[in-house]
Amino acid sequence: MTLTADAGAAGAAREDAAQETVYRPSHDLDLAHTVGVLRRGGTDPTTVIDGPVFWRAVRTPLGAATLALRASGGEVRATAWGAGAAEALDRVPDLCGARDDATGFDASRHPLIAEVARRNPGLRLTRTDEIFDALAGAILEQKVTAVQAFGAWRFLVSRFGERAPGPTPRPMFAPPAASVWRTIPSWSWHRAGVEPPQSKTIVRSAERGDRIERAVRAADDGAAAERILTSLPGVGAWTSAETRIRALGDPDAVSVGDFHLAHEVGYVLAGARTDDDGMLELLAPWAGHRQRVIRLIYASGVKEPRRGPRLAPENHRDR
Repeated sequence: MTLTADAGAAGAAREDAAQETVYRPSHDLDLAHTVGVLRRGGTDPTTVIDGPVFWRAVRTPLGAATLALRASGGEVRATAWGAGAAEALDRVPDLCGARDDATGFDASRHPLIAEVARRNPGLRLTRTDEIFDALAGAILEQKVTAVQAFGAWRFLVSRFGERAPGPTPRPMFAPPAASVWRTIPSWSWHRAGVEPPQSKTIVRSAERGDRIERAVRAADDGAAAERILTSLPGVGAWTSAETRIRALGDPDAVSVGDFHLAHEVGYVLAGARTDDDGMLELLAPWAGHRQRVIRLIYASGVKEPRRGPRLAPENHRDR
């Protein structure tokens, strides 16, 4: 018994110990703008921006891990804790845009895009490879306000995810595995404010979680990944794009059907709001890099003045 206890204590100590590495990108890198897209609201239990440090709780095959990234002097110092620390550190280059290939992208096609690209040479497209996590988060955001979706994500991940190890700036949690998502009881979905169509879509997708991840990773390109994702009941073009943006760093993904995106793209590129068809026409010259253009539009800070009423949150819990 003593040997077993000692071995267990040694294992716990190894999990609590920090592992570190330094990543030196071969490209310009603005860490905050690159990885900031991963945070689902200011109270996201998986992602915290604490001053210059980007914290992320992740799930790995070996268990939960916490990753802390700090950029300084052209390098990224990464520290990780937990059973999955080594794998979390292995993901750092992809998080920092190492696989983002801008070959063929011509920013000069529009003067504002050219200027924003010149001012933001370190804006890269991040890639997490956390396909089901990205899919579940995107499904929660279907047809609701950001406040509702972020609140549901926080509630469910905090209750059914795994507590993140290490000295996190606040309690953090790695997202639940697909096997856990599919066992969440109906009353918890209700308390989270998730409507039945979204909860059913997540549960049905979770039943095929491992197969979805393998198929998407094996896809030849973004179009093939989209065909796989949209074959799932309840998953359309918008949800597929939002998943691919975060999980795969897809440079061409466009979230068709978004409440604001077409208006913003139309305003920046043509000076007037447009619909989804008009947005796709405006982005067509950058085929292969349409998500890159959208990220530059967001980075520009140029926004269409909001004159209409805000979309009011719908609360079905009192029904």
